[in-house]
Amino acid sequence: MKNLLLLLLISASLCVTSCTSTTESKSTSSTEPSSPTTGQSGVKDETSAPNIVQVASGSKDHTTLVAAVKAANLVDVLSNAGPFTVFAPTNAAFEKLPAGTVEGLLKADKIADLKNILEYHTYVGVLKTEYMQDGQSFEQVNGGKITITKKDGKVIINGKATIIASIPTSNGIIHVIDEVLLPQ
Repeated sequence: MKNLLLLLLISASLCVTSCTSTTESKSTSSTEPSSPTTGQSGVKDETSAPNIVQVASGSKDHTTLVAAVKAANLVDVLSNAGPFTVFAPTNAAFEKLPAGTVEGLLKADKIADLKNILEYHTYVGVLKTEYMQDGQSFEQVNGGKITITKKDGKVIINGKATIIASIPTSNGIIHVIDEVLLPQ
C-alpha cells in the first residue's frame, strides 16, 4: 500500500511538472516576434524550376510587364501553382501604345483597369501552340475571350499579336507576344 501511495505521488508530481513546462513554453513562444506573412512569391526555392513571375522578372524584355504585375498586386497570384498561360507583351509592345498609356495605368486610381488588362493576358490552364487551332477562342481570367488565328505557321492572337516565343515554367507557360492585348 505504501508503494502504491508513493507511485501515485510521483505520477501526480510528473503531471504537474509537465503541465507547467508546457505552459511556460507556450507563453515563451507567444512573446517571440512573429514573422511577417508573405504570399507564394515570398517562398525561396533554389532547386525548383522557376515560375511565371520568376521567368518574366529575369527577362530584360519584360520589365514593363513585371512592373505592371507588381503594381496590380498580381505577383502572388501568378506565383501560385496554376497552371497558367500568360501572353506576355514585350517592352517594345508596350511602347506601341499611345504615349502616357502605361504611366497612366500604373497610377493608383487606374489599378482596376490595369488589372483587367493583365487578366486579359492570362488563361487558367496550359495552352501550347501546337494544340491551338485556327478559329479557337479561349476565355481569359477577366472573362473576355481571345481568338486564335494560324497563318504561315505563326499563331496570332485577336488578329494582331503574334506569339514570337514560348517558355515553359513550373506553373504554366509564357507566350511572348509582340502587341498588348486590349480587352474587347
